[in-house]
Amino acid sequence: MPLKEIQVKSVMTKSNLPVSDFSVNPYVGCSHACTYCYASFMKRFTNHPEPWGSFVDVKNWPQIKNPEKYAGKEAFFGSVTDCYQPCEEKYGRTRKLLEELKGSGIKLSIATKSDLVLRDLDLIKTFPNARVSFSINTLDEGFRSQMDRAVSIERRLKAMKIFYDEGIQTTCFISPIFPGISDPIEIIRRAQDQCNLVWLENLNLRGDYKAKILSWVHENHPELDSLYYEIYTKGDRSYWAELDAKMKDFCQKEGFPYLRDDDSKHSDFGQKPVVVNYFFHEEVKKSAKKSGGTVLK
Repeated sequence: MPLKEIQVKSVMTKSNLPVSDFSVNPYVGCSHACTYCYASFMKRFTNHPEPWGSFVDVKNWPQIKNPEKYAGKEAFFGSVTDCYQPCEEKYGRTRKLLEELKGSGIKLSIATKSDLVLRDLDLIKTFPNARVSFSINTLDEGFRSQMDRAVSIERRLKAMKIFYDEGIQTTCFISPIFPGISDPIEIIRRAQDQCNLVWLENLNLRGDYKAKILSWVHENHPELDSLYYEIYTKGDRSYWAELDAKMKDFCQKEGFPYLRDDDSKHSDFGQKPVVVNYFFHEEVKKSAKKSGGTVLK
């Protein structure tokens, strides 16, 4: 895989996401090559002819001279690429940034599909209210291996458990939920004793990977063709409404708080994980603009 080092003015990018003040991506591109990756649209800005998932640029940036200016702010590590993809083991750009920001008072939110994040547990523990999120949308390794080149689900779950036991807030990010394939309840039952938070996000097909996913579904699950046609061609949202009701009922029976708004930035988590629904992207965007949050009506 082609890797090259590039110089950037800053690795701290002001974020338009309602969940953070800054987006942090120490790399351009991602070797995890997730088939459903929403970030593949970024390829148009990279000057790379290779397909998304087959190249990585390693960012170099000037040393942050006044990290205290980020005190009280929140940085989302991995908004576009995984900060702990395999090349991080060699280049260590994510760890370098953590070292530069240590003691600044900035809050961290890290999203990954890798257990390499365990290497930086010592640093992450020094940040206030740090949160580490692991993306898990299946317990089926066969399906997982067809969708991404990241580490196994079991390795992700083991890493989640270690962070949880160390007192770091952990999130099980069940995303993307493939209609008729992903089983959120099964995943929650597996992760419920090692995470503070569960995020539910639907498969949102757009861009050049829509045809790829629909083709995969047709080849591997032709019985689901009509369901995917209703959802992704006709725009029928009834599947998600029914799943929302099912998840609400499950959470009520199990005693899990179930939210259709993100009240998850507080640190007062109980013994059971908080489950947050992010099924309707367009409503998240509208409400975020109105209130600065992610309230779903």
